[in-house]
Amino acid sequence: VQLQASGGGLVQPGGSLRLSCTISGFTLTYYGIGWFRQAPGKERKGVSCIVSSDGDTYYEDSVKGRFTISRDSAKNTVYLQMNSLKPEDTAVYYCAVTPLTCLMDRAYVDHWGQGTQVTVSS
Repeated sequence: VQLQASGGGLVQPGGSLRLSCTISGFTLTYYGIGWFRQAPGKERKGVSCIVSSDGDTYYEDSVKGRFTISRDSAKNTVYLQMNSLKPEDTAVYYCAVTPLTCLMDRAYVDHWGQGTQVTVSS
């Protein structure tokens, strides 16, 4: 299983970025796929997730209304559209897969992608 993440970068406060995570070598039908982030000196925490079976979505409270997760099943790719970015969104973002459904705790992650740096600064 490989999860290839991309799309990070440097953006000014209020700006937007879109992260992508492409999955390959994956055979499970029921799973959650989404994004965690880890800021310097802090724990890695769940940000957003989408359920494979029904498309239900989940968001951490601080990103609700600003971030949108979506998927393109034909491309095996999940996207995280991040708008109205704030300096506190600065972190390394990791895509991740959890079994059966969205489990927004790193203890349940089966597969991690490599991180992509998001920096929000003027």
